[in-house]
Amino acid sequence: MFTVNRLRNQQMAKVTVRYWAAAKAAAGVAEEPYEADTLAGALDAVRERHPGELTRVLQRCSFLVDGDPVGTRAHETVRLADGGTVEVLPPFAGG
Repeated sequence: MFTVNRLRNQQMAKVTVRYWAAAKAAAGVAEEPYEADTLAGALDAVRERHPGELTRVLQRCSFLVDGDPVGTRAHETVRLADGGTVEVLPPFAGG
């Protein structure tokens, strides 16, 4: 019971999601705030707020969480820290 009550009292992390290149164009903003515990939760909220083109762009993106590449880790396992940043990086052409 203690664990359930403890989880109910936890607040989600407040993070800034920053969009780059095609993601920025699809979102129509450079960055915006979200509340989520994991990268998966943040991306679900992004998709809900921006259905359509941004959802398609996200399928091709890589992500940095507080400057660290997410790589192939499952997004459900990537915890977010309060005050953190999620960078949304579409594939870039050139060098």
